[in-house]
Amino acid sequence: MMWQFEHSLITTAKADTIWRLYSDITTWPLWDKGIESASLEGLFVQGTRGFLQPEGQDPLPFELLEVNPLHGFSDITDIPGAGIQVQFTHLLEESNGATKITHQVKITGPNAEQIGPKFGAHMVEGIPQTMDGLARLVLEREKEQNPNE
Repeated sequence: MMWQFEHSLITTAKADTIWRLYSDITTWPLWDKGIESASLEGLFVQGTRGFLQPEGQDPLPFELLEVNPLHGFSDITDIPGAGIQVQFTHLLEESNGATKITHQVKITGPNAEQIGPKFGAHMVEGIPQTMDGLARLVLEREKEQNPNE
């Protein structure tokens, strides 16, 4: 059983600047307004576990499933008592001076078909906003680093 959603956007922001924000999870609440805080118990590498605190909720444990520097990463969060797991994949594709950012979310588990659409509905709205926030923040940071460009 599965529910999924994907959104992409193209930005002039550089993949390495985006990657710096992805891999420093203390910055996540700056570009993802649905997160109050995020922490990792180790380096930003496959298998590292951490905690995400969604707005107005208890912290949820998550694990980095895959980390491919400058190209993307995915993480999975078990939602206790709901019978679902939420997997986020963040992909970067650079070409011709632009970067395509893709964020995917998959909800799996015994209750995914039942809970997924309702649970995912706010993500369908939030993910494009989150990605716009990420692109804006990255462009601001690049401008600060290279004020003459």
